[in-house]
Order: sequence, then C-alpha cells, then structure tokens
Amino acid sequence: MRHLITTSDLNKEEIYKIYDDASLFLKRGETGKELLGKSVITLFFENSTRTRSSFEVALKRLGATVLHLDISKSSTSKGETLLDTAYNLKSIGADAFIIRHSDAGVPLTLSKSLGGGSVINAGDGAFAHPTQALLDLFTIMRHFPNPEGKRVAIVGDIKNSRVANSNIALLKRFGLEITLVAPPHFLPKTDLKYTHSLFEIIDEVDIIMSLRTQVERHGGVGYSSLKDYSKDFCITEDLIGDRNIILLHPGPVNRNIDISDGMMSDPRAKILEQVENGVVVRMAILKHLLGENS
Repeated sequence: MRHLITTSDLNKEEIYKIYDDASLFLKRGETGKELLGKSVITLFFENSTRTRSSFEVALKRLGATVLHLDISKSSTSKGETLLDTAYNLKSIGADAFIIRHSDAGVPLTLSKSLGGGSVINAGDGAFAHPTQALLDLFTIMRHFPNPEGKRVAIVGDIKNSRVANSNIALLKRFGLEITLVAPPHFLPKTDLKYTHSLFEIIDEVDIIMSLRTQVERHGGVGYSSLKDYSKDFCITEDLIGDRNIILLHPGPVNRNIDISDGMMSDPRAKILEQVENGVVVRMAILKHLLGENS
C-alpha cells in the first residue's frame, strides 16, 4: 500500500505522470469513476479550509466515499488514542486516511502502524505538506514548462513553515534555484542562499512564494507588530513594478502583511490558480495511490 508522507515518496517519473493526469483533469472539468467503491476518511486535527475542501472535492469527483471525522465529537476527545481511533476506522473499511496534525511525525507513525490503507499527509506540524508543494510546482510548470534554472524566492516565516520545507526539497529536485528571504529569527539553519532584504534579490527572481507569518507556532512575530513586519516583507506593487514575476502563496493570505491588496488582484498573482490546481493535482495523487493500477 502506497503512502504519501513527504514528496520523496514519489520519484520524478511518478510526479510527471501525476502532472499529466492533473492536466487532463483540468482540461476535462468533469467527474469520473476512478475511485468508485473506495472509502477515504479525513482526519483534520488542525483547522483547514483549502486543503480539506480540496481533498474532499477531489475524492467526490473521482467517485470515492468520503467520511470526515469531526475531531471535537470523536472518541479522541474522550481519551481514545489516535492509533486506536484509526484502527477502529480501518476495521470499518477505510481504504485511506488523509490526516493533518499539529505534531510532526503523526502521519508517518500511522503509516507504519495501521498495516493497511494509504496514509496521506495533509500537513504535520512544521515538518511537511507534500500535496501543497506538488500543486505549487504544478502551478509553476503551467507558466514555466521547463522549470530547471528558474529562480524562486521563498519569503516570510520559513523556519515554521511545512510548506517551505516541502517546497525546498521538491523544487531543488527539479533544478530550481532557491533564495530564502526572511528576518533572521524566521530563517532555519540552511545551506541555501538567503537574504534579509527583498530589494536585494527582486531583480534576480522569476517566482516569489510568499508565506504566512505563523504566530500560532511561536507565540509572537519577533516584531513590535505585524505592520512593522509588513514594511520589510510584504509583496507590493511598488516592489514588483513591471517585472515579469509570478506570485504564489499557500494561503490563508494575511492581506497587506504578506501581500498587498493591489498585488492580490494583479494578474501575476496565481493564488486562486493554485487553489484550482490543488483539486486536480490531489485528484491525480489519489488516483496514483488508490487507483486500480496503484
């Protein structure tokens, strides 16, 4: 049984096949029956809008039965362990579990313990978010079919970002050149090129990937206010000017902190395109992991 815990669980050939299927799904724009008869349970121990709804739409478009476990009303709220909950759900007949958890390593633990059923990581702590990275690269490749050598700046709270971790690993495999842009306290230990100034690298990049400042993961932003942070790291019209740069963000966007209102409505901002691509990429991933030929 195949799992998706990090992007390294897929080789490049598999990723290209997933992207071929995603492109067909995008073009087709209709439902299918690739996962008819499959049952998938979503377990979101953290709040989610885009990822959860994207997975659920993807599953329904493929004909799967989807059960969302309401964590607040589940037996985990009565003291049952996550593993025991998963064992019970597996006994009901689940073919896969899609899980988001605030603790890094939970999806991996489940994948090693269940003894059956695919486990798909929808984000664990600050460790990994593989499907987000895969849809981000797909979005990039829609604009740059050969992404090797393209230059991307990842901007913001990189140290606490599972999206950044997964993207760094995946984009490096496909030959993109990465620069990290953040204040010192938001930078991880890294061998990558980095800077504390957007202005220093703005003429050197093809893609900007802005990140949300995750105050819930570190109890503060290290600035006197988010407004002060935005003066240095908000992506604005004045910063971008007439440069041919595409702008990405995994969401949710803190407007005028991460990205200005003006840039949110700029055609170079591909954030809603990422959301649309998220459905078809997750459809293709689910087909790859759970389909008849998986």
